Order: sequence, then C-alpha cells, then structure tokens
Amino acid sequence: MPGTADDDLEDLYENAPCGYLSLGPDGRIVRSNQTLSGWLGLAPEQLRGKRLRDLLSIAGQIFYETHFAPLLRMQGFFDEVALDLVRADGKPLHVLANAAERRDAEGELLFTRVTLFRATERRRYERELVDATETAQAESRLSRGQLLAEHETAELREQFIAVLGHDLRNPLAAIDGGTNLLMREPQSEKSQRVIGLIRGSVLRMSGLIDNVMDFARGRLGGGLQLNRSSKPLALTLEQVVGELQTSYPERRIELNVDPAAQLAADHARLAQMFSNLLANAITHGAIDQPVRVDAVLGPGELQLAVVNAGPAIPPAAMQQLFQPFYRSNPHSRVQGLGLGLYIASQIAEAHGGRLDVTSDATETRFTFRMPLSDGPA
Repeated sequence: MPGTADDDLEDLYENAPCGYLSLGPDGRIVRSNQTLSGWLGLAPEQLRGKRLRDLLSIAGQIFYETHFAPLLRMQGFFDEVALDLVRADGKPLHVLANAAERRDAEGELLFTRVTLFRATERRRYERELVDATETAQAESRLSRGQLLAEHETAELREQFIAVLGHDLRNPLAAIDGGTNLLMREPQSEKSQRVIGLIRGSVLRMSGLIDNVMDFARGRLGGGLQLNRSSKPLALTLEQVVGELQTSYPERRIELNVDPAAQLAADHARLAQMFSNLLANAITHGAIDQPVRVDAVLGPGELQLAVVNAGPAIPPAAMQQLFQPFYRSNPHSRVQGLGLGLYIASQIAEAHGGRLDVTSDATETRFTFRMPLSDGPA
C-alpha cells in the first residue's frame, strides 16, 4: 500500500540528497538525518548531543568559533560557508553549509536548522583546473631548477588567492554587517568616527579581494568581462573620490571633469581601475600636495589622468610597474600585494585602451586613454 503523507515527508527528510541538522538553543544537535549519518559513518544517536564544532577539524573549529558562529548570532543565518567535517574514519568531508535560526514571537531562540551539501566535486574541479594550468606552464620550462622554484611559487600564490578570495569574504561580510547594524542606532561623535574608519578598512579589503580574484580569473581562464552602459563619467569618478576621501580625510583631491559628459563603458570596471590609480597616488604622492584628476572626452578619445607630486619613480621600477605582484619597495610600511596597477592595466586593455605612466621630479602621471567609437556624447 502507498505510504501516508507523513511517511513521505519522513522519507524525504531522512534520505534527502543533503545532510540535515537541527540544533537546540544550547547549540547541541537534537536531530540529524540518515544521509548525514551515511556520509560521516556515525549513527544519529552518536551525533545527538554533539555541537556542530565537534564535527569539524581543529582548524575548522577555530575558524567556526571566531567567524561563522558570531555571524550566525549577529544576523541569524549564513549561506554557502565552506566547512570540512571529520568522518568516523578520520577522513575529511568537504561541505557547503547553510544555517538559519528560528525564534518565537518574543525573540527567543527555538532551534537552528543547518543544511549541508557535499562539495567534493567542486573542490576537485578547482584543483584540477589549477593542476592543468600548472602542467601547461611546466611543459614550457627548460630548467628543472627553475621549474621547481616556479611551481612552489605558483602553488603558494594559488593557496593565497583561495584564502583571500573565499575564506576572507565571510569574516569581512560579518564586519560589514556589524557596522551596518551600528549605523542604524544613535552613536556618539567618537563612535561615528570609529565606524567610519572600520567601513574604510572594509572598503580597502574588498578592493584587495576584488583585485586578487580578477588576477585569478585572468590567469586561470575567462578574463575580465565587461558590462557596458552609457552614463555620466562624473558620477563614476565622484563616487570613487568620495569613498577614498572618507578613508583619507587629510588629503586633497582635485577632480576636473565635465558633469554632463556621457561615456559608454563598463563603469564598475572603470571605477575599480580609477580607485586603484587614485589610491596609488594618495599612497605614494607628497602629503602636502593635492592629487589632481583630469578627465577629458575629446574627439574620439577619453583621457583620464591621475597626477601626484613627490619623488620620481626610478627607471628600473618603471619597467615593472604593471607586472603582477610587483612592489617597488617590498620593505615599505605601505601594505599591498602589487596587483592594483596590473589590474588597472588589464581593465584598460579590456576597453581597447591603454594605461601609460610618466614620472619626474615634478610629478607622476598615470594616463588612461580609451578610443570612443562615436566621440563624446
């Protein structure tokens, strides 16, 4: 005889193609399904009473308690968090976790639902993609010693990219979410300044992660994708200037652009390129002199120049400015990965333009030139 609706629902829960967990208000497992038990090699009664952190590796436990658990408490949910569970035989189980709290009318926590999806194939694909790239590069090397050194460097960079591009987005989202919550409440003037500094740091970190992920896309396939639209160039530049002015209130930035000039381009990418150039000028320019930005839509061409006073760039450094991971002074107190100017040059090329630099004792000038098919609007 066909089963009842309750039987069907029970079977759907127990044998779903994903793992289910229900956590009590104390964070301990009160129920789990057979799918998860099969993955872990642990019976439901063996899981009952444990905490989610008990199923993670040591490193995963630390990361969960310092990042994901606070994020769950702060906003009541998290989505697609990469976790490594430990099976009964000690082997890792790679999963993506989603969690959501359920509260009563008074706001008291009733339970937390957690859904787990196996991510083994996804990580295998990512690893195979990296391996294929490294293999293709390795075949072109003539020296075994050079091959070994470059392989180690590439592996370190790929691991570094993975950490920045994925794992750091989660705690950064928690920080951003926390500042957004604080901004909705009355704050003292001092607290407002501190929140502004935190948001400025979040902005810089987001830009850093974007640069790293763009580098990964360019090197591992796909390249930079453009989404063109026509809008005033001034709006794009003014937004970037406003964001950086918040982070560097003591610096003067002079923006010269026609407010009515329309430009057909990927304005998000142009903003990213301009932000990298402007931040570079602020960082390396003379602090007692303004940074000047001149944007001119002439006949058939856009010229966008970012100019700062200060010491000239050495000739040897000029040859490598647009190379990835290059820093003119690795021991400088100014922190960075050496990707900003590289990404800026890639965005310029994607628009069919180019990025040039001149530097002497008077000024350093980065100029972006982009052809306009129909001239300025």
